Amino acid sequence: MIELKSIERVYPLKGGPFYALRSITLGIGEGDFVSIMGPSGSGKSTLLNILGLHDSAWDGEFRFGEADVHKLSQKQRLELQKKNIGFVFQSYHLLDDLTVYENLEIPLSYRNVPKAERQTIVCDTLDRFRIVAKKDLYPSQLSGGQQQLVAVARALVARPRLILADEPTGNLHSDQGREIMELFGKLNREDGVTIVQVTHSEANAAYGQRVLRLADGLLLK
Repeated sequence: MIELKSIERVYPLKGGPFYALRSITLGIGEGDFVSIMGPSGSGKSTLLNILGLHDSAWDGEFRFGEADVHKLSQKQRLELQKKNIGFVFQSYHLLDDLTVYENLEIPLSYRNVPKAERQTIVCDTLDRFRIVAKKDLYPSQLSGGQQQLVAVARALVARPRLILADEPTGNLHSDQGREIMELFGKLNREDGVTIVQVTHSEANAAYGQRVLRLADGLLLK
């Protein structure tokens, strides 16, 4: 699904260039569950931003499916992102002035899914994640674990090929965190969703099939 070749991300600073990523070459297959680990400043989030097509100021070659990302315009990259990638963040990033139902509907509206079809998909998702009773509540009325569950549901509602998760259990207590990680494992095993997560937790990393370790912008062997 993903092939990176000699990816470098350099930030120009007054004291000289800072190499956030150096010559990153890796492949991620369809249905993989990959954990990215490393100390703060190692380049984990930078790599995730590039995989998620949020960052375009890098050098190298990036192939996503049949698309050569390094040859695409910004508009083409955005279309590729919208159609293929879902995101789960540590801080949930739910829209506070929208209900659970409306938060789930937003990604579908971005993809121009007709209203009747959106309703069916959202209702199916609410049922699948067992949050039908929460559909009219606002994020502030939910616990942290419930908010993250909604965030995962929102990431999956448009059936993306790839889920990118940045410290998805960082704001949760251990039981809630374990529940979210078990959900990721189930989605990967049963639905074949490709997952790439950034984590500091060895326990969370173990849910993946392999671990990539970064240090000083380098991918360790």
